[in-house]
Amino acid sequence: METVGTSSGKATGIAWRSLATVAGAVATSIAVAVAAVIAVVFAATLVVIGFMATALLGLAAFAFRGRSSARAAAPSGDPGLIEARHMGGHSWVAYGWNERR
Repeated sequence: METVGTSSGKATGIAWRSLATVAGAVATSIAVAVAAVIAVVFAATLVVIGFMATALLGLAAFAFRGRSSARAAAPSGDPGLIEARHMGGHSWVAYGWNERR
């Protein structure tokens, strides 16, 4: 009877080991799939951040170019004309009025 008990005990142990192996393989597959999804999301995030940084630098370059060309265009007008800038609301600031003769 001992041999029958031990053989069924060995069979039960083998069944548990094979079940644990299958469960481990399934858990590993799920972990790999989740890691792949997270890696793709992280890579897409970096691409979007790169596009946003490029757009920001491009807009800054256009802003600086426009600012420098606006300064260069101001003196080429009528000598009696003064420059005034709207500061918001009802506020205006005039430049060049004290240099008129």
